[in-house]
Amino acid sequence: MSITVTTWSLEQTSPADLRPAAAPDGDVRIVRAEVPSPEFSRFLYSAVGGDITWVDRLSLSHGQWLEHLARPGVETWVAYDRGTPAGYVELDAQDDGVVEIVYFGLIPAFRGRRIGGHLLSYGVARAWDLAERWPGRAVTKRVWLHTCSLDGEFAMDNYLRRGFRLFDTEVSQQQEQPTPGPWPNAHHA
Repeated sequence: MSITVTTWSLEQTSPADLRPAAAPDGDVRIVRAEVPSPEFSRFLYSAVGGDITWVDRLSLSHGQWLEHLARPGVETWVAYDRGTPAGYVELDAQDDGVVEIVYFGLIPAFRGRRIGGHLLSYGVARAWDLAERWPGRAVTKRVWLHTCSLDGEFAMDNYLRRGFRLFDTEVSQQQEQPTPGPWPNAHHA
């Protein structure tokens, strides 16, 4: 069956655009996963996106994941709540000082606990200072992302509250995809 999907592209063009969220209560830490790990990245991808139709990377081989993650300027920042992975943001440095937030989200059990705004704020700040960690990369001039009507219900509001501005909207027809959950054939309550 075909469904209508709206995709919004948003951007920041200055570090001053970022409006950080307050840190949540409790022991929430954000750490960069510095060692490229296809297993860990695939876990984060499927655990965060399993209920919101993230399927584009599920068919990638181990080698394809590793090739992507090992590229200079690709970073994965993981939020931990009391030592348990709660969500992540993946950055991808592109040409001419552009950094894309390729993936961002929380594992369902951690949504609604004020972690998302904090993680997004932290990830955007890391996009703005990414060149400091990657010698030879251009200084960041623009941070951008896209979200769609299939994403979590609070995603767009979080992006706008962090200072992102809409620069493009596309409406398309897509084949409806089953939501795989965090692993194939999983049934969750």
